[in-house]
Amino acid sequence: MDFLENLFDKDPFLKDKKSNFFNKNILNLTKHHYKNSSTYKSLIDKFNFNFKNHNKLENLPYLPITLFKELDLVSVSNNNIIKTLYSSGTSGSGRSKIFLDKVNSKNQVKTLQSIMTKFLGKERLPMLIVDKDPQSNIKNNFTARSAAIYGFSIFGRNYTYLLDENNEINYNLLNNFIKKFHKEKFLIFGFTSFIYENLIMKINPKKLKFDMNNAILLHGGGWKKMEERKISNKIFKEKLFKKFKIKNVINYYGLIEQTGSIFVECQKCNSFITSVYSDILIRDNNFNIVKNGSKGLIQLLSLVPTSYPGHNIITEDIGAIVKKKISCKINAKHFMVYGRSTQSEIRGCSDV
Repeated sequence: MDFLENLFDKDPFLKDKKSNFFNKNILNLTKHHYKNSSTYKSLIDKFNFNFKNHNKLENLPYLPITLFKELDLVSVSNNNIIKTLYSSGTSGSGRSKIFLDKVNSKNQVKTLQSIMTKFLGKERLPMLIVDKDPQSNIKNNFTARSAAIYGFSIFGRNYTYLLDENNEINYNLLNNFIKKFHKEKFLIFGFTSFIYENLIMKINPKKLKFDMNNAILLHGGGWKKMEERKISNKIFKEKLFKKFKIKNVINYYGLIEQTGSIFVECQKCNSFITSVYSDILIRDNNFNIVKNGSKGLIQLLSLVPTSYPGHNIITEDIGAIVKKKISCKINAKHFMVYGRSTQSEIRGCSDV
C-alpha cells in the first residue's frame, strides 16, 4: 500500500485526476482490510458485498464510528502495532481504539504535513500550546488530545505549555513567550473547548505585557462542549479578536479514526476543504446519498488508514456539501459541519 508516496510531493488540493485515483485506491484499501482483518471481513460479508460489481464510491461498505469503541479493528499483526490512539472519554471501554503500525503512523505525519504546509508554510514557528505537557501519557498509548499535540508539534519550535500540571495558567511562562516572540509570527494551538475555557474565559488581557496580533491560532475538536455553551464558530473568532486582537484563526475538522487526513476551514468562505487524501459523502437517516446542499450524516473516506479499517466511516456529525460556487482559490470539494446528530447512536452495518 505505497500509493501515498506518489502524493506527498504534490499539491494536496489538486482536484484534477483525483476522482479516478482516489476511487481506485479506496477500493484497493477496502480489499486490503477485507483480506487482513477477520473482524472487518465478517462485517462486510453480512452485506454480501461483491467487489467485482463495485462501480461507485457511494456503494463501498462503510463502518459507523461506534464500532471502534466496541471492537478491536486491526489489519496488521499485534507484533507490528507500535502505538494505540484513544478517543476522548472517561474510560477505556467507552473510547475508540486505533491501532497503528510504523507505516500508518509515518503516513499520518506526512499527510498532515502535506495539508497544513499549504496554510502554515514550511517554516517552523514558536508554538504556544493551550494545554499541559502530555508527557505523563503512558508510552505508546495516546489520547486524542496528546496525539494532536504531538502531531501538530512538527510545525512548531520553542514549545511553551500554557497550563501547569494542575491545569492552572502559568502567566510567567505566557508573558515570557509573548515577550520573546510577539514581533514575529507565532503559533497558538489547542482543542477548541480548551482555548475557549483557558485562553478566552480565564486570561485577563491586562496581565499580558505584549499583544498577540501576530499569532496564528490553530484549533479543532471540542465543538460538542461549545454547542452546549451556544458558542458558534463566528462568536469564537469574534471573542478572540476582541480580547487579544487575534485575527488569523484556522479551524480544522477531523476524527481520531482518520488521524492525519484532516479538513481545514477556508478562512474566506468558512467551509471545510477536502484534499487528495480524503473525500466526503452525505447520507440521510436511511443512509441514502443526498443532493449537494442538503444536510445529512457525514461519511468520511481516507487513503491513510492501512493498519486498521478506518478508511470509510460514517460519523455522528451533520453536514452538507457546498452546492454553489464559492470564492475560494482552492479548487476542491467544500463542505459545512453543523454539529452532532440528534440520534442517540449511528449503527449502520452493526445492525446487520
